[in-house]
Amino acid sequence: MIPPVIHEGLKAQLTDAPQTLRQVSNHGLVFVGIIGGAALVICAFWLSVIRTCKLKTNIASSESAPLLNPDQPPTHSQMDHTVTSTLLCPICANLDFHKIFLDGILPKEEIPLGSLLSILEKSYQCSFCRLISFHVRRTWKLDEVSRVDLSGLGLGVYSKNCGCIRKPFYQPEFRCYRLHVIKTKDIGGLWKKHLALGEGSPLTIHLLQEDAFKFGRPTDLHGRRVKNTVDIGLVRKWISLCQENHGDKCGNVWKMYRKLPGFVRVVDVVSMALVPVPSGCRYLTLSYVWGGIGAEYWTTKGNIAERFTPGGLNALNLPETITDSILFVRQLGERYLWIDALCIIQDDLLDKSIQLRAMDLVYGLSHLTIVAAGAMTARDPLPGCRPRTRTLQQHIEVVQGLHLYVAPPRLGEALAQSTWNTRCWTYQESALSCRRIYFTGPQVYFECKCDIFCEDIVAESKCLPLSHSFLQSSFGEPFPYLQSVSSYMGAVDRYTRRNLTVESDVVDAFTGVTNALAMAFELGNPDRTFQYGMMLPDMHLALLWQHDPQTPRARRLLPDGGSSPWPSWAWAAWRGGVIYRGVDVYLRTRMGNLSSAPSVDETLVDPWYIVDDSGDTVQLAVHQVSWVVLRANEEEHAYSAPRGILDPTELTLDVHRPLESGTLVFRTTCSHFRISRRGGEEPSAYAHGLFDILSISSFPTIWVGTAVLPLEPALPSSLDFIVLSRTSSRSVYDEGNLMGYDGCLLHVMAVSQDEGLMERVGLGVIHEAAWVVSRPEKKVVFLR
Repeated sequence: MIPPVIHEGLKAQLTDAPQTLRQVSNHGLVFVGIIGGAALVICAFWLSVIRTCKLKTNIASSESAPLLNPDQPPTHSQMDHTVTSTLLCPICANLDFHKIFLDGILPKEEIPLGSLLSILEKSYQCSFCRLISFHVRRTWKLDEVSRVDLSGLGLGVYSKNCGCIRKPFYQPEFRCYRLHVIKTKDIGGLWKKHLALGEGSPLTIHLLQEDAFKFGRPTDLHGRRVKNTVDIGLVRKWISLCQENHGDKCGNVWKMYRKLPGFVRVVDVVSMALVPVPSGCRYLTLSYVWGGIGAEYWTTKGNIAERFTPGGLNALNLPETITDSILFVRQLGERYLWIDALCIIQDDLLDKSIQLRAMDLVYGLSHLTIVAAGAMTARDPLPGCRPRTRTLQQHIEVVQGLHLYVAPPRLGEALAQSTWNTRCWTYQESALSCRRIYFTGPQVYFECKCDIFCEDIVAESKCLPLSHSFLQSSFGEPFPYLQSVSSYMGAVDRYTRRNLTVESDVVDAFTGVTNALAMAFELGNPDRTFQYGMMLPDMHLALLWQHDPQTPRARRLLPDGGSSPWPSWAWAAWRGGVIYRGVDVYLRTRMGNLSSAPSVDETLVDPWYIVDDSGDTVQLAVHQVSWVVLRANEEEHAYSAPRGILDPTELTLDVHRPLESGTLVFRTTCSHFRISRRGGEEPSAYAHGLFDILSISSFPTIWVGTAVLPLEPALPSSLDFIVLSRTSSRSVYDEGNLMGYDGCLLHVMAVSQDEGLMERVGLGVIHEAAWVVSRPEKKVVFLR
């Protein structure tokens, strides 16, 4: 029991307690408020500091640093991310990106973005400038122009329609736009002076598919996030779309049923062994770069028996390009794969010869060709086939709430930058395949004869009539064309721009193409139709090749150092690129890349003969052409070609010296003319130039034609020329001296002579009347 006095005291205290507590509470709240406010200010300050440091760290890590150093590769975690900062510089803040992607910007209404230098400097504070800078630093060689003032180079932006892959095609809501950043000014000609600035792929910016709904559009032709590894389901979808919708358009080059011969071997990726190709089986092929390695994993006469047993192919002994290809075939649910290094006995010349003659069938009948376009050697992996085999390069920025990224190179650009695209052997592997899957560093591409798909763009469709996609603009060159000769010329042009490790392979690596042409156009036995890479039934056109202007005139050498076994009239005998061009090449003051093909109005040589491998001289079956009808006033100037079967005695140059195989024998006329270098100087990189052909019979000499001739070694002041065929051009003559009419020009070959044998020096055209006046000599030509 509490005493009364104490009880009263406690009661009084309890009674006064609320008031006391209220006073204490009021003072406490004020104190706590002061402390809390100060704490909030301090927290806000530090959060701001941390956010600024983090932003700068992210920017610095995702961009190249220092400013003009594009060679420091970001790590995987730095590359595959979306920067969510919405900060924009004043120029970019004035752009309405929603309206731009909704309505587009015409090229003539491009919006200036300022100088390249200012954009690079603002990349730390502006998300759109950062997007541009990321691409520029990664793909343009700014380190080569690090001491150049880039402020004189201005950039601007406009939009392009991505196309439409569904009906109805005309409705605006189905349009999807992409942004193109281009050069708008170039003070001092920086772009031309520093070619490195123009070597990067075009700067194109896409909107991701997740933002398509903001414009009320489907996701068609919008960007897609690229994953760390290839989506196998997506690849299967690409193949299915081609099979189900393209039909014969994506069939083999022959447009007919063919099957592999029984001597072909394939890899069974399930049993990991070599097997004879099962009849009618579906198989894939691999196209890759050996890169100087191979002996340790090749199939040879010593290990062929072991490799035919289950498990006989030890993956540990195979390079990564091959092991990844085997893995990819398994992932697709397929079983058979053809790989040259494994399926051909590499140290057996007979087996090699037999197998190489079937390359048109091997690649032409393949279900899908795997192209290791991102590899420099067979040791490199297929990027994206396995985890950690590729570094994602899709840098995404959020600009005004829209997810934007700079597109990687499109297929044509990606291949142009690859080592694979520089190798001769890979040309026919690509040209003959009906479907190809390209593994490159940034992503995987699929190409058939009707469509192109890739990982970063939503473009899957049924290829409806009138549908179109901007991706289709990067199609490779089609093969074959509608005509045999144009198909042949186009193939030679592209093939000879590539390189060979072993120069003596130049014809073998082209045999698949020539076999396919012979079969597709019913030209007969390929071994008789094509020799030394030349298309014999159309000899009058096949002979009209020119050296690429930048290619020095140098004969190919054999591995033992011996001279080329191929005759000078065949392009295979010479190193470097070969082009087929029309007479318009002779119109210019200097060599140029013209696209017209040569034409023949009348063949003037008949018949043609060739010395075969046994030393016999046999007649060739060459097509004859005659489109020229001369008017009465032209007949007096007309060239009359010597014709008729050659007497057996005329087919031999010297009974004591047999003719070498490949020697062409034919009757034509030969004449001598002066030559003079044309006034327009060729660029220093050029090895061939235009020369005026001048008459010797008149004084002063007059111009009578033009030839393309080598600049080194120095040529004599005059050359012998022989007539090949007749052609036309109303612009390649001097009206003051020579009249122009249909068929007024003669295709001529400049030749050198040694003990009766002739060699090709160059090619040109001469006016018919001038040739007749020169009093040419009828001659049986032995062209070696």
